[in-house]
Amino acid sequence: MSVSTLGGVTATISGAGGQAGPGGPVPGHGEGSAPAPRVPLLDAAATTRCRRRVHLDHDPSAASAPRALPDPALEQRRADVREHRARIAEVVSGAQPGAWSAVPEGLPTAERARLTGELVVAGAGVIGGAVLPIDPAGRRGSAELLVRVPGGGYVPVIVVRHRITDPGTGAATTPLTAPFPQLAAEDEERKVRSQPRDLLRLAHLTRMLRTAGWAPPAEVEGADRGGVVGLDADVVVWHDLRAGHWPGDRSTLEEYDERFTDRAAVALAAATGAEPLAEPSRVLECRRCPWWPTCEARLTAERDVSLVVRGDTAVALREIGIRTVDELADLDPRVEPPVPLPGTPFPDVVALARGWRRGLAVARRVERVPVYRADVEVDVDMESFGESGAYLWGAALSYPGGRRERDEPEGYRAFATWEPVPTPDEGRSFAEFWTWLSGVRAAAARTGRTFAAYCYNEQAENRWLLSSATRFAGMPGVPPVEEVREFIAADWWVDLFAVVNEWFLCAQGKGLKKIAPVAGFSWRDPEAGGENSMRWYRDAVGMDGAPPDQAQRERLLGYNTDDVLATQALREWMTSRAVDEVPLAAEL
Repeated sequence: MSVSTLGGVTATISGAGGQAGPGGPVPGHGEGSAPAPRVPLLDAAATTRCRRRVHLDHDPSAASAPRALPDPALEQRRADVREHRARIAEVVSGAQPGAWSAVPEGLPTAERARLTGELVVAGAGVIGGAVLPIDPAGRRGSAELLVRVPGGGYVPVIVVRHRITDPGTGAATTPLTAPFPQLAAEDEERKVRSQPRDLLRLAHLTRMLRTAGWAPPAEVEGADRGGVVGLDADVVVWHDLRAGHWPGDRSTLEEYDERFTDRAAVALAAATGAEPLAEPSRVLECRRCPWWPTCEARLTAERDVSLVVRGDTAVALREIGIRTVDELADLDPRVEPPVPLPGTPFPDVVALARGWRRGLAVARRVERVPVYRADVEVDVDMESFGESGAYLWGAALSYPGGRRERDEPEGYRAFATWEPVPTPDEGRSFAEFWTWLSGVRAAAARTGRTFAAYCYNEQAENRWLLSSATRFAGMPGVPPVEEVREFIAADWWVDLFAVVNEWFLCAQGKGLKKIAPVAGFSWRDPEAGGENSMRWYRDAVGMDGAPPDQAQRERLLGYNTDDVLATQALREWMTSRAVDEVPLAAEL
Protein backbone atom coordinates (compact mmCIF):
# COMPACT_ATOMS: atom_id res chain seq x y z
CA MET A 1 0.00 0.00 0.00
CA SER A 2 1.30 3.43 -0.94
CA VAL A 3 0.34 6.63 0.81
CA SER A 4 0.26 10.11 -0.67
CA THR A 5 0.32 13.37 1.27
CA LEU A 6 0.09 15.60 -1.79
CA GLY A 7 -1.93 18.76 -1.28
CA GLY A 8 -2.10 18.13 2.47
CA VAL A 9 -4.33 15.06 1.97
CA THR A 10 -3.34 11.62 3.16
CA ALA A 11 -4.99 8.85 1.17
CA THR A 12 -4.39 5.38 -0.13
CA ILE A 13 -3.13 5.35 -3.73
CA SER A 14 -4.73 2.76 -5.95
CA GLY A 15 -3.15 0.95 -8.82
CA ALA A 16 -4.87 0.67 -12.13
CA GLY A 17 -5.37 -3.06 -12.07
CA GLY A 18 -7.53 -5.45 -10.08
CA GLN A 19 -10.88 -7.07 -10.69
CA ALA A 20 -14.07 -6.23 -8.86
CA GLY A 21 -16.01 -9.10 -7.41
CA PRO A 22 -15.72 -12.02 -5.00
CA GLY A 23 -12.30 -13.60 -4.84
CA GLY A 24 -10.46 -10.75 -6.63
CA PRO A 25 -7.75 -8.63 -5.07
CA VAL A 26 -8.57 -5.25 -3.60
CA PRO A 27 -7.17 -2.83 -6.18
CA GLY A 28 -4.23 -0.86 -4.92
CA HIS A 29 -3.70 -3.01 -1.84
CA GLY A 30 -1.74 -5.97 -3.13
CA GLU A 31 1.79 -6.51 -4.35
CA GLY A 32 2.77 -4.54 -7.40
CA SER A 33 0.68 -1.49 -6.59
CA ALA A 34 1.61 1.57 -8.62
CA PRO A 35 3.89 4.08 -6.86
CA ALA A 36 2.35 7.23 -5.49
CA PRO A 37 1.72 9.61 -8.38
CA ARG A 38 3.43 12.96 -8.09
CA VAL A 39 0.35 14.91 -9.07
CA PRO A 40 -2.02 17.19 -7.17
CA LEU A 41 -5.22 15.60 -5.96
CA LEU A 42 -8.44 16.88 -7.54
CA ASP A 43 -12.05 16.11 -6.76
CA ALA A 44 -14.92 16.51 -9.20
CA ALA A 45 -15.59 20.10 -8.13
CA ALA A 46 -12.40 21.21 -9.87
CA THR A 47 -14.03 20.58 -13.25
CA THR A 48 -16.71 23.22 -12.60
CA ARG A 49 -14.50 25.78 -10.91
CA CYS A 50 -12.67 28.78 -12.29
CA ARG A 51 -9.24 27.75 -13.57
CA ARG A 52 -7.56 30.48 -11.49
CA ARG A 53 -9.18 29.12 -8.34
CA VAL A 54 -7.75 25.70 -9.15
CA HIS A 55 -4.33 27.35 -9.52
CA LEU A 56 -4.55 29.16 -6.17
CA ASP A 57 -5.83 26.04 -4.41
CA HIS A 58 -2.57 24.28 -5.37
CA ASP A 59 -0.03 27.12 -5.36
CA PRO A 60 2.16 26.86 -2.22
CA SER A 61 3.11 30.54 -2.53
CA ALA A 62 -0.57 31.52 -2.15
CA ALA A 63 -0.83 30.11 1.36
CA SER A 64 -0.59 33.58 2.94
CA ALA A 65 -2.62 35.43 0.29
CA PRO A 66 -5.83 37.23 1.36
CA ARG A 67 -9.04 35.22 1.39
CA ALA A 68 -12.66 35.99 2.11
CA LEU A 69 -13.94 35.32 5.61
CA PRO A 70 -15.54 31.90 6.04
CA ASP A 71 -19.16 31.88 4.94
CA PRO A 72 -21.29 30.58 7.84
CA ALA A 73 -24.11 29.88 5.41
CA LEU A 74 -21.83 27.54 3.44
CA GLU A 75 -21.05 25.46 6.51
CA GLN A 76 -24.75 25.27 7.31
CA ARG A 77 -25.51 24.09 3.79
CA ARG A 78 -22.90 21.38 4.19
CA ALA A 79 -24.54 20.28 7.42
CA ASP A 80 -27.91 20.17 5.67
CA VAL A 81 -26.42 18.01 2.92
CA ARG A 82 -25.00 15.58 5.49
CA GLU A 83 -28.40 15.25 7.15
CA HIS A 84 -30.09 14.75 3.78
CA ARG A 85 -27.63 12.02 2.80
CA ALA A 86 -28.08 10.28 6.13
CA ARG A 87 -31.85 10.16 5.57
CA ILE A 88 -31.40 8.69 2.10
CA ALA A 89 -29.03 6.04 3.45
CA GLU A 90 -31.61 5.09 6.06
CA VAL A 91 -34.33 4.69 3.41
CA VAL A 92 -32.20 2.61 1.04
CA SER A 93 -30.73 0.41 3.76
CA GLY A 94 -34.22 -0.27 5.13
CA ALA A 95 -35.51 -1.18 1.67
CA GLN A 96 -32.51 -3.33 0.68
CA PRO A 97 -31.34 -4.97 3.94
CA GLY A 98 -29.89 -8.01 2.18
CA ALA A 99 -27.87 -5.94 -0.28
CA TRP A 100 -26.85 -3.02 1.93
CA SER A 101 -23.39 -2.51 3.37
CA ALA A 102 -21.93 0.77 4.60
CA VAL A 103 -18.45 2.16 5.14
CA PRO A 104 -18.25 3.67 8.65
CA GLU A 105 -17.85 7.44 8.84
CA GLY A 106 -15.26 9.17 10.98
CA LEU A 107 -12.36 6.99 9.87
CA PRO A 108 -9.30 8.25 7.97
CA THR A 109 -9.84 8.50 4.23
CA ALA A 110 -7.30 5.76 3.50
CA GLU A 111 -9.04 3.36 5.86
CA ARG A 112 -12.45 4.09 4.35
CA ALA A 113 -11.06 3.43 0.87
CA ARG A 114 -9.62 0.11 2.08
CA LEU A 115 -12.95 -0.94 3.60
CA THR A 116 -14.79 0.06 0.42
CA GLY A 117 -12.42 -2.19 -1.52
CA GLU A 118 -13.18 -5.11 0.75
CA LEU A 119 -16.93 -4.67 0.20
CA VAL A 120 -16.36 -4.55 -3.56
CA VAL A 121 -14.41 -7.81 -3.40
CA ALA A 122 -17.21 -9.33 -1.32
CA GLY A 123 -19.73 -8.36 -4.02
CA ALA A 124 -21.95 -6.20 -1.82
CA GLY A 125 -25.10 -5.16 -3.67
CA VAL A 126 -25.24 -1.55 -2.43
CA ILE A 127 -22.33 0.17 -0.69
CA GLY A 128 -23.11 3.31 1.31
CA GLY A 129 -20.54 6.00 2.03
CA ALA A 130 -18.03 4.59 -0.47
CA VAL A 131 -14.57 6.16 -0.77
CA LEU A 132 -12.75 5.32 -3.98
CA PRO A 133 -9.00 4.76 -4.20
CA ILE A 134 -7.05 7.72 -5.56
CA ASP A 135 -5.95 6.97 -9.10
CA PRO A 136 -2.64 7.78 -10.80
CA ALA A 137 -4.17 10.84 -12.48
CA GLY A 138 -4.75 12.36 -9.03
CA ARG A 139 -8.50 11.90 -8.86
CA ARG A 140 -10.05 11.61 -5.44
CA GLY A 141 -13.71 11.19 -4.66
CA SER A 142 -16.48 9.44 -2.81
CA ALA A 143 -19.96 8.26 -3.70
CA GLU A 144 -22.98 8.21 -1.45
CA LEU A 145 -23.86 4.85 -3.03
CA LEU A 146 -22.12 2.31 -5.24
CA VAL A 147 -24.63 -0.04 -6.86
CA ARG A 148 -23.64 -3.42 -8.27
CA VAL A 149 -25.12 -4.20 -11.69
CA PRO A 150 -25.83 -7.60 -13.31
CA GLY A 151 -22.69 -8.81 -15.02
CA GLY A 152 -20.43 -7.38 -12.33
CA GLY A 153 -19.05 -4.00 -11.41
CA TYR A 154 -20.45 -0.87 -9.79
CA VAL A 155 -22.02 2.41 -10.90
CA PRO A 156 -22.19 5.54 -8.72
CA VAL A 157 -25.25 7.18 -7.19
CA ILE A 158 -24.82 10.64 -5.69
CA VAL A 159 -27.17 12.42 -3.29
CA VAL A 160 -27.59 16.18 -3.68
CA ARG A 161 -29.70 18.82 -1.97
CA HIS A 162 -31.14 20.58 -5.00
CA ARG A 163 -33.92 19.78 -7.42
CA ILE A 164 -32.97 17.50 -10.29
CA THR A 165 -36.28 17.23 -12.17
CA ASP A 166 -39.13 19.44 -13.32
CA PRO A 167 -42.71 18.51 -14.19
CA GLY A 168 -42.78 16.82 -17.58
CA THR A 169 -41.80 13.49 -19.06
CA GLY A 170 -38.73 11.64 -20.22
CA ALA A 171 -36.47 11.28 -17.20
CA ALA A 172 -35.17 7.74 -16.61
CA THR A 173 -36.00 6.93 -12.99
CA THR A 174 -36.24 4.13 -10.46
CA PRO A 175 -37.82 4.23 -7.02
CA LEU A 176 -35.45 5.33 -4.28
CA THR A 177 -36.05 1.98 -2.62
CA ALA A 178 -34.75 0.12 -5.70
CA PRO A 179 -31.72 2.11 -6.89
CA PHE A 180 -30.65 -0.19 -9.72
CA PRO A 181 -30.07 1.16 -13.26
CA GLN A 182 -31.38 -1.96 -14.98
CA LEU A 183 -34.83 -1.15 -13.53
CA ALA A 184 -34.92 2.41 -14.92
CA ALA A 185 -37.97 3.38 -16.95
CA GLU A 186 -39.14 6.55 -18.64
CA ASP A 187 -40.97 8.70 -16.11
CA GLU A 188 -44.30 10.15 -17.21
CA GLU A 189 -44.26 12.89 -14.55
CA ARG A 190 -40.67 14.16 -14.59
CA LYS A 191 -38.18 15.63 -17.01
CA VAL A 192 -34.51 16.13 -16.23
CA ARG A 193 -33.47 19.54 -14.91
CA SER A 194 -30.04 20.43 -16.24
CA GLN A 195 -27.41 20.14 -13.50
CA PRO A 196 -23.96 20.03 -15.16
CA ARG A 197 -22.09 19.69 -11.86
CA ASP A 198 -23.96 16.47 -11.08
CA LEU A 199 -23.14 14.98 -14.47
CA LEU A 200 -19.46 15.88 -14.15
CA ARG A 201 -19.25 14.38 -10.69
CA LEU A 202 -20.77 11.13 -11.98
CA ALA A 203 -18.22 11.11 -14.81
CA HIS A 204 -15.41 11.71 -12.32
CA LEU A 205 -16.51 8.75 -10.19
CA THR A 206 -17.01 6.58 -13.27
CA ARG A 207 -13.42 7.22 -14.38
CA MET A 208 -12.19 6.35 -10.88
CA LEU A 209 -14.22 3.14 -10.82
CA ARG A 210 -12.85 2.09 -14.18
CA THR A 211 -9.26 2.80 -13.15
CA ALA A 212 -9.74 0.83 -9.95
CA GLY A 213 -11.21 -2.12 -11.83
CA TRP A 214 -14.54 -1.70 -10.08
CA ALA A 215 -16.64 -0.54 -13.05
CA PRO A 216 -18.86 -2.84 -15.13
CA PRO A 217 -17.40 -4.13 -18.39
CA ALA A 218 -18.14 -1.64 -21.15
CA GLU A 219 -20.51 -4.04 -22.90
CA VAL A 220 -22.70 -4.57 -19.80
CA GLU A 221 -26.09 -2.87 -19.89
CA GLY A 222 -25.99 0.10 -17.56
CA ALA A 223 -22.22 0.60 -17.79
CA ASP A 224 -21.23 4.27 -17.78
CA ARG A 225 -24.46 5.24 -16.13
CA GLY A 226 -24.85 7.16 -12.93
CA GLY A 227 -27.74 8.02 -10.65
CA VAL A 228 -28.72 11.14 -8.73
CA VAL A 229 -31.06 11.49 -5.76
CA GLY A 230 -32.26 15.07 -5.37
CA LEU A 231 -33.97 17.23 -2.80
CA ASP A 232 -37.36 15.58 -3.25
CA ALA A 233 -35.72 12.22 -2.46
CA ASP A 234 -38.45 10.13 -4.06
CA VAL A 235 -36.65 8.66 -7.08
CA VAL A 236 -33.20 8.04 -8.52
CA VAL A 237 -32.69 9.82 -11.85
CA TRP A 238 -30.36 7.89 -14.13
CA HIS A 239 -28.02 9.51 -16.66
CA ASP A 240 -26.28 7.87 -19.61
CA LEU A 241 -22.82 9.41 -19.46
CA ARG A 242 -22.13 8.39 -23.06
CA ALA A 243 -25.08 10.44 -24.39
CA GLY A 244 -24.41 13.75 -26.14
CA HIS A 245 -25.66 16.30 -23.60
CA TRP A 246 -23.02 18.96 -24.24
CA PRO A 247 -22.23 21.49 -27.01
CA GLY A 248 -21.05 19.83 -30.18
CA ASP A 249 -22.96 16.70 -29.14
CA ARG A 250 -20.13 15.76 -26.81
CA SER A 251 -20.92 13.13 -24.22
CA THR A 252 -20.60 13.85 -20.52
CA LEU A 253 -17.53 11.63 -20.36
CA GLU A 254 -15.90 13.53 -23.24
CA GLU A 255 -16.69 16.88 -21.64
CA TYR A 256 -15.37 15.66 -18.31
CA ASP A 257 -12.14 14.26 -19.76
CA GLU A 258 -11.37 17.56 -21.48
CA ARG A 259 -12.05 19.59 -18.36
CA PHE A 260 -10.19 17.29 -16.00
CA THR A 261 -7.11 17.20 -18.23
CA ASP A 262 -7.09 20.99 -18.31
CA ARG A 263 -7.59 21.46 -14.54
CA ALA A 264 -4.98 18.82 -13.75
CA ALA A 265 -2.45 20.70 -15.89
CA VAL A 266 -3.35 23.99 -14.16
CA ALA A 267 -2.94 22.42 -10.72
CA LEU A 268 0.35 20.73 -11.60
CA ALA A 269 1.85 23.96 -12.92
CA ALA A 270 0.80 25.74 -9.73
CA ALA A 271 2.12 23.02 -7.44
CA THR A 272 5.51 22.85 -9.15
CA GLY A 273 6.08 26.58 -9.61
CA ALA A 274 5.91 26.38 -13.39
CA GLU A 275 4.53 29.19 -15.55
CA PRO A 276 0.87 29.65 -14.49
CA LEU A 277 -1.67 28.28 -16.93
CA ALA A 278 -4.50 30.40 -15.48
CA GLU A 279 -4.48 34.12 -14.73
CA PRO A 280 -7.18 36.01 -12.79
CA SER A 281 -10.26 37.24 -14.60
CA ARG A 282 -13.58 38.28 -13.12
CA VAL A 283 -16.34 35.73 -13.72
CA LEU A 284 -19.69 34.98 -12.12
CA GLU A 285 -18.09 32.54 -9.68
CA CYS A 286 -16.03 35.35 -8.14
CA ARG A 287 -18.97 36.49 -6.02
CA ARG A 288 -18.63 33.48 -3.72
CA CYS A 289 -15.02 32.48 -4.21
CA PRO A 290 -12.76 32.52 -1.13
CA TRP A 291 -9.90 33.78 -3.32
CA TRP A 292 -11.76 36.86 -4.59
CA PRO A 293 -9.90 39.33 -2.31
CA THR A 294 -6.61 38.14 -3.81
CA CYS A 295 -7.85 38.28 -7.39
CA GLU A 296 -9.70 41.57 -6.89
CA ALA A 297 -6.59 43.32 -5.58
CA ARG A 298 -4.57 42.26 -8.59
CA LEU A 299 -7.29 42.98 -11.14
CA THR A 300 -7.89 46.42 -9.65
CA ALA A 301 -4.19 47.24 -9.58
CA GLU A 302 -3.91 46.21 -13.23
CA ARG A 303 -7.25 47.90 -14.11
CA ASP A 304 -8.10 44.63 -15.84
CA VAL A 305 -10.74 44.71 -18.53
CA SER A 306 -12.75 41.95 -16.81
CA LEU A 307 -13.74 44.45 -14.11
CA VAL A 308 -16.13 45.86 -16.71
CA VAL A 309 -16.86 42.91 -19.03
CA ARG A 310 -16.74 39.33 -17.82
CA GLY A 311 -16.29 35.92 -19.32
CA ASP A 312 -15.98 35.44 -23.07
CA THR A 313 -16.06 39.18 -23.80
CA ALA A 314 -13.00 39.80 -21.62
CA VAL A 315 -11.21 36.84 -23.22
CA ALA A 316 -11.96 38.12 -26.73
CA LEU A 317 -10.63 41.59 -25.90
CA ARG A 318 -7.46 40.28 -24.29
CA GLU A 319 -6.72 38.17 -27.34
CA ILE A 320 -6.38 41.35 -29.43
CA GLY A 321 -4.31 43.18 -26.83
CA ILE A 322 -7.01 45.18 -25.02
CA ARG A 323 -6.21 44.20 -21.45
CA THR A 324 -7.21 47.22 -19.36
CA VAL A 325 -10.36 49.22 -18.75
CA ASP A 326 -8.53 52.32 -19.98
CA GLU A 327 -7.62 50.71 -23.31
CA LEU A 328 -11.25 49.71 -23.75
CA ALA A 329 -12.52 53.17 -22.76
CA ASP A 330 -10.25 54.81 -25.35
CA LEU A 331 -11.82 52.92 -28.27
CA ASP A 332 -14.20 54.68 -30.65
CA PRO A 333 -17.71 53.27 -30.04
CA ARG A 334 -18.93 54.56 -33.43
CA VAL A 335 -16.83 52.16 -35.48
CA GLU A 336 -16.99 48.40 -35.87
CA PRO A 337 -15.63 46.53 -32.84
CA PRO A 338 -12.06 45.29 -33.23
CA VAL A 339 -13.26 41.73 -32.70
CA PRO A 340 -16.75 40.14 -32.57
CA LEU A 341 -18.00 40.47 -29.00
CA PRO A 342 -20.61 38.13 -27.48
CA GLY A 343 -23.47 39.68 -25.57
CA THR A 344 -23.35 43.43 -24.86
CA PRO A 345 -23.24 45.77 -27.92
CA PHE A 346 -19.85 47.34 -28.56
CA PRO A 347 -20.91 50.97 -27.87
CA ASP A 348 -22.27 49.86 -24.49
CA VAL A 349 -19.05 48.04 -23.69
CA VAL A 350 -17.05 51.21 -24.31
CA ALA A 351 -19.54 53.28 -22.30
CA LEU A 352 -19.28 50.82 -19.38
CA ALA A 353 -15.51 51.23 -19.39
CA ARG A 354 -15.79 55.02 -19.43
CA GLY A 355 -18.35 54.92 -16.64
CA TRP A 356 -16.15 52.66 -14.53
CA ARG A 357 -13.19 54.99 -15.07
CA ARG A 358 -15.28 57.86 -13.71
CA GLY A 359 -16.51 55.82 -10.74
CA LEU A 360 -20.12 55.74 -11.95
CA ALA A 361 -22.43 52.94 -10.85
CA VAL A 362 -24.97 53.52 -13.64
CA ALA A 363 -25.52 55.48 -16.84
CA ARG A 364 -28.79 56.03 -18.72
CA ARG A 365 -29.35 54.79 -22.23
CA VAL A 366 -32.26 57.20 -22.81
CA GLU A 367 -33.45 60.65 -21.72
CA ARG A 368 -36.64 59.32 -20.11
CA VAL A 369 -36.77 55.83 -18.62
CA PRO A 370 -40.03 54.07 -19.59
CA VAL A 371 -41.53 52.40 -16.54
CA TYR A 372 -45.12 51.17 -16.40
CA ARG A 373 -46.93 53.12 -13.66
CA ALA A 374 -50.46 52.75 -12.32
CA ASP A 375 -53.02 54.31 -10.00
CA VAL A 376 -52.69 51.37 -7.60
CA GLU A 377 -49.27 49.74 -7.17
CA VAL A 378 -48.03 46.76 -5.19
CA ASP A 379 -44.37 45.84 -4.66
CA VAL A 380 -43.81 42.13 -4.06
CA ASP A 381 -40.85 40.20 -2.67
CA MET A 382 -40.76 36.52 -1.78
CA GLU A 383 -38.42 34.83 0.68
CA SER A 384 -37.60 31.14 0.28
CA PHE A 385 -35.41 28.74 2.22
CA GLY A 386 -33.28 27.26 -0.53
CA GLU A 387 -35.25 24.67 -2.48
CA SER A 388 -37.45 23.76 0.50
CA GLY A 389 -40.20 26.31 0.12
CA ALA A 390 -41.37 29.94 0.09
CA TYR A 391 -42.10 30.97 3.66
CA LEU A 392 -42.85 34.68 3.20
CA TRP A 393 -44.66 36.83 0.66
CA GLY A 394 -44.19 40.51 1.40
CA ALA A 395 -46.15 43.30 -0.28
CA ALA A 396 -46.18 47.10 -0.08
CA LEU A 397 -49.34 48.84 -1.29
CA SER A 398 -49.29 52.44 -2.57
CA TYR A 399 -51.68 54.73 -4.42
CA PRO A 400 -49.87 57.06 -6.85
CA GLY A 401 -53.29 57.99 -8.24
CA GLY A 402 -54.62 58.88 -4.80
CA ARG A 403 -56.20 56.73 -2.07
CA ARG A 404 -59.99 56.54 -1.87
CA GLU A 405 -62.27 56.09 1.11
CA ARG A 406 -62.82 52.33 0.82
CA ASP A 407 -59.26 51.49 -0.19
CA GLU A 408 -57.05 49.31 1.93
CA PRO A 409 -54.43 51.19 3.96
CA GLU A 410 -51.12 51.89 2.26
CA GLY A 411 -47.97 50.19 3.50
CA TYR A 412 -46.36 46.81 4.03
CA ARG A 413 -47.98 43.55 4.98
CA ALA A 414 -46.50 40.06 5.31
CA PHE A 415 -48.01 36.67 4.55
CA ALA A 416 -45.81 34.14 6.30
CA THR A 417 -45.58 30.69 7.75
CA TRP A 418 -43.21 30.09 10.64
CA GLU A 419 -43.48 26.34 10.43
CA PRO A 420 -40.24 24.95 8.94
CA VAL A 421 -40.69 24.51 5.19
CA PRO A 422 -41.72 22.41 3.40
CA THR A 423 -45.05 22.44 5.22
CA PRO A 424 -48.74 22.49 4.22
CA ASP A 425 -48.97 25.80 6.08
CA GLU A 426 -46.94 27.26 3.23
CA GLY A 427 -50.05 26.77 1.10
CA ARG A 428 -52.15 28.68 3.63
CA SER A 429 -49.82 31.71 3.63
CA PHE A 430 -49.59 31.69 -0.18
CA ALA A 431 -53.37 31.50 -0.49
CA GLU A 432 -53.78 34.49 1.84
CA PHE A 433 -51.26 36.48 -0.19
CA TRP A 434 -52.93 35.65 -3.50
CA THR A 435 -56.42 36.39 -2.14
CA TRP A 436 -55.28 39.78 -0.85
CA LEU A 437 -53.43 40.66 -4.07
CA SER A 438 -56.40 39.62 -6.20
CA GLY A 439 -58.70 41.72 -4.03
CA VAL A 440 -56.57 44.83 -4.47
CA ARG A 441 -56.49 44.30 -8.22
CA ALA A 442 -60.26 43.71 -8.38
CA ALA A 443 -60.96 46.84 -6.31
CA ALA A 444 -58.87 48.93 -8.70
CA ALA A 445 -60.75 47.50 -11.69
CA ARG A 446 -64.17 48.18 -10.11
CA THR A 447 -63.30 51.84 -9.61
CA GLY A 448 -61.85 52.31 -13.09
CA ARG A 449 -58.25 52.61 -11.95
CA THR A 450 -55.12 51.01 -13.34
CA PHE A 451 -53.15 48.41 -11.36
CA ALA A 452 -49.56 47.18 -11.43
CA ALA A 453 -47.43 44.84 -9.32
CA TYR A 454 -43.64 44.97 -9.27
CA CYS A 455 -40.73 42.73 -8.31
CA TYR A 456 -37.00 42.71 -8.91
CA ASN A 457 -35.85 39.80 -11.06
CA GLU A 458 -39.08 37.89 -11.57
CA GLN A 459 -37.44 34.49 -12.00
CA ALA A 460 -37.66 33.61 -8.31
CA GLU A 461 -41.15 35.03 -7.75
CA ASN A 462 -42.54 33.40 -10.90
CA ARG A 463 -41.04 30.06 -9.97
CA TRP A 464 -42.58 30.02 -6.51
CA LEU A 465 -45.92 31.44 -7.71
CA LEU A 466 -46.24 28.52 -10.13
CA SER A 467 -44.77 25.98 -7.72
CA SER A 468 -47.10 27.01 -4.90
CA ALA A 469 -50.16 26.87 -7.14
CA THR A 470 -49.11 23.39 -8.27
CA ARG A 471 -48.11 21.95 -4.89
CA PHE A 472 -51.12 23.25 -2.98
CA ALA A 473 -53.78 22.86 -5.68
CA GLY A 474 -57.21 22.40 -4.15
CA MET A 475 -56.48 24.22 -0.89
CA PRO A 476 -58.86 27.11 -0.11
CA GLY A 477 -57.66 30.30 -1.79
CA VAL A 478 -54.95 28.68 -3.91
CA PRO A 479 -55.49 29.72 -7.54
CA PRO A 480 -55.41 27.39 -10.53
CA VAL A 481 -52.01 27.28 -12.22
CA GLU A 482 -53.49 28.81 -15.37
CA GLU A 483 -54.62 31.85 -13.40
CA VAL A 484 -51.08 32.34 -12.14
CA ARG A 485 -49.70 32.00 -15.66
CA GLU A 486 -52.09 34.70 -16.88
CA PHE A 487 -50.96 37.01 -14.08
CA ILE A 488 -47.28 36.46 -14.89
CA ALA A 489 -47.88 37.15 -18.58
CA ALA A 490 -49.86 40.36 -17.99
CA ASP A 491 -48.46 43.84 -18.58
CA TRP A 492 -49.26 44.76 -14.98
CA TRP A 493 -46.66 42.30 -13.63
CA VAL A 494 -43.47 44.34 -14.02
CA ASP A 495 -39.92 43.11 -13.50
CA LEU A 496 -37.86 46.17 -12.53
CA PHE A 497 -34.65 44.22 -13.08
CA ALA A 498 -35.62 43.95 -16.75
CA VAL A 499 -36.20 47.72 -16.81
CA VAL A 500 -32.77 48.38 -15.33
CA ASN A 501 -31.16 45.89 -17.68
CA GLU A 502 -32.72 47.50 -20.75
CA TRP A 503 -32.39 51.18 -19.97
CA PHE A 504 -29.26 51.49 -17.82
CA LEU A 505 -25.63 50.51 -18.14
CA CYS A 506 -24.38 49.23 -14.80
CA ALA A 507 -20.63 49.25 -14.30
CA GLN A 508 -20.77 47.78 -10.78
CA GLY A 509 -23.52 45.20 -11.11
CA LYS A 510 -27.30 45.10 -11.53
CA GLY A 511 -28.40 43.60 -8.22
CA LEU A 512 -31.01 45.50 -6.25
CA LYS A 513 -28.51 46.26 -3.48
CA LYS A 514 -26.20 47.79 -6.08
CA ILE A 515 -28.85 49.84 -7.89
CA ALA A 516 -31.27 51.00 -5.16
CA PRO A 517 -28.58 53.04 -3.33
CA VAL A 518 -28.18 55.10 -6.52
CA ALA A 519 -31.85 56.02 -6.01
CA GLY A 520 -31.08 57.05 -2.43
CA PHE A 521 -32.37 53.92 -0.70
CA SER A 522 -30.54 52.03 2.05
CA TRP A 523 -31.32 48.90 4.07
CA ARG A 524 -31.75 49.31 7.81
CA ASP A 525 -29.88 46.05 8.54
CA PRO A 526 -26.18 46.28 7.64
CA GLU A 527 -26.08 42.48 7.20
CA ALA A 528 -29.09 42.34 4.85
CA GLY A 529 -28.60 39.71 2.17
CA GLY A 530 -29.90 36.42 0.88
CA GLU A 531 -27.18 34.25 2.44
CA ASN A 532 -27.57 35.81 5.89
CA SER A 533 -31.34 35.49 5.70
CA MET A 534 -30.88 31.72 5.50
CA ARG A 535 -29.19 31.74 8.92
CA TRP A 536 -31.82 34.06 10.37
CA TYR A 537 -34.57 31.77 9.10
CA ARG A 538 -33.09 28.69 10.76
CA ASP A 539 -33.18 30.51 14.09
CA ALA A 540 -36.60 32.04 13.42
CA VAL A 541 -38.28 28.63 13.09
CA GLY A 542 -36.07 26.69 15.54
CA MET A 543 -34.77 24.46 12.79
CA ASP A 544 -31.70 23.33 14.75
CA GLY A 545 -33.53 22.27 17.89
CA ALA A 546 -33.52 25.58 19.78
CA PRO A 547 -36.79 27.40 20.52
CA PRO A 548 -38.00 29.64 17.68
CA ASP A 549 -36.36 33.05 17.87
CA GLN A 550 -38.93 35.86 17.67
CA ALA A 551 -36.20 38.48 17.20
CA GLN A 552 -35.00 36.74 14.05
CA ARG A 553 -38.55 36.63 12.72
CA GLU A 554 -38.74 40.39 13.16
CA ARG A 555 -35.37 40.73 11.47
CA LEU A 556 -36.60 38.78 8.45
CA LEU A 557 -39.75 40.87 8.26
CA GLY A 558 -37.65 44.04 8.38
CA TYR A 559 -35.36 42.72 5.65
CA ASN A 560 -38.32 41.83 3.45
CA THR A 561 -39.95 45.20 4.13
CA ASP A 562 -36.85 46.99 2.93
CA ASP A 563 -36.66 44.85 -0.20
CA VAL A 564 -40.15 45.88 -1.32
CA LEU A 565 -39.61 49.50 -0.32
CA ALA A 566 -36.38 49.44 -2.34
CA THR A 567 -38.23 48.50 -5.53
CA GLN A 568 -40.79 51.21 -4.83
CA ALA A 569 -38.05 53.81 -4.29
CA LEU A 570 -36.22 52.67 -7.42
CA ARG A 571 -39.33 52.93 -9.59
CA GLU A 572 -40.24 56.36 -8.26
CA TRP A 573 -36.68 57.58 -8.81
CA MET A 574 -36.57 56.28 -12.39
CA THR A 575 -39.73 58.23 -13.23
CA SER A 576 -38.69 61.47 -11.47
CA ARG A 577 -36.46 64.35 -12.53
CA ALA A 578 -33.83 63.07 -10.09
CA VAL A 579 -32.80 60.48 -12.64
CA ASP A 580 -31.48 63.31 -14.80
CA GLU A 581 -28.48 63.45 -12.49
CA VAL A 582 -27.35 60.12 -13.96
CA PRO A 583 -25.20 60.76 -17.07
CA LEU A 584 -26.38 59.54 -20.44
CA ALA A 585 -24.26 56.75 -21.86
CA ALA A 586 -23.92 58.74 -25.09
CA GLU A 587 -22.32 61.58 -23.13
CA LEU A 588 -19.58 59.36 -21.75
